Amino acid sequence: MHGNDVLAVSIACQMNPATPSVSIVIPVFNEEDCIAELRERLEAVRGELPATSNIVLVNDGSTDRSLEMIRDWCASDSSVRCVDFSRNFGEQAASSAGLAHADGDFVVVLHADLQDPPELIPEMLEKALDGADVVFTRRIGRDEGLIKRSLATAFYTIMAKLSRTPFEGQAGDFKMLSRRVVDSVNAMPEKRRFLRGMISFVGYQQVPIYYRRADRSAGAGASYGFLFKLAAEAIVAYSDVPLAIATLAGTVVAGLAIVITAVCAILALAGTITAGLNLAILMAVLFLGGLQLVTIGILGSYVARIHEQSLQRPLYLVNEVIGDPPTDS
Repeated sequence: MHGNDVLAVSIACQMNPATPSVSIVIPVFNEEDCIAELRERLEAVRGELPATSNIVLVNDGSTDRSLEMIRDWCASDSSVRCVDFSRNFGEQAASSAGLAHADGDFVVVLHADLQDPPELIPEMLEKALDGADVVFTRRIGRDEGLIKRSLATAFYTIMAKLSRTPFEGQAGDFKMLSRRVVDSVNAMPEKRRFLRGMISFVGYQQVPIYYRRADRSAGAGASYGFLFKLAAEAIVAYSDVPLAIATLAGTVVAGLAIVITAVCAILALAGTITAGLNLAILMAVLFLGGLQLVTIGILGSYVARIHEQSLQRPLYLVNEVIGDPPTDS
């Protein structure tokens, strides 16, 4: 946002007796190498905002110096608060906790690794003040490795085709949400969370901002195992297509088994084959057995979600809340 744009929005806010407030939610897991730069850049960005602001940091069981650095940040700035988990519950749970503790009229979800630039927040706020309920950032390029870029593109393509709800491609967790969207997401009771899908499900007016995603400035990113697990959760949570594929595959294979059996029986009666019949039966049994295991695995993914939901365990446990309730500044 240019200086003139900021001034215009500032004047508009002054005309409105209720100055908007922005909460910035940041999940943190072993980000000691990024926190100092994150703090510096956020302080500069908050100074540009035509709104009051506060920060909610969620320590997701960090084992490095992240919590110590966060304590120092909270001690020196009354508008910063930290929710410290009892252990690592995962990034989706940490972001959800941040949304639950954020009290701003608009809430930004920002990762601590600085791959998503906080300098976009003023532009996001401008669009939110114009009426957007969700301002999401869409990546037009990445400075990450080829494998990670390719996998991300494949995931977004699959979700766009399979999801029951509209799904924005190349849009990560870096978003600004209106209060009614935050309240809607907080009211959702599901335990296995995929926030991108939940926010897409809510609907309302959602507008993009385009940017190029940077590589991590320091530290280690999410493992491929975690990313694959998150992708699987997203597909199961927002699509019935895997079940339909399993049913179709089972039908096709059953039909082929009938045809193969009939052909083998005819050839055996004609005296064309003898010992080969046992091999054909063995191959058919192994193939059908493998298909059944795959189908059971797909069904198990859905049953596991039902089981976990029925346990009614909390999404996360809080060890302590550091700092007073955020004072907007």
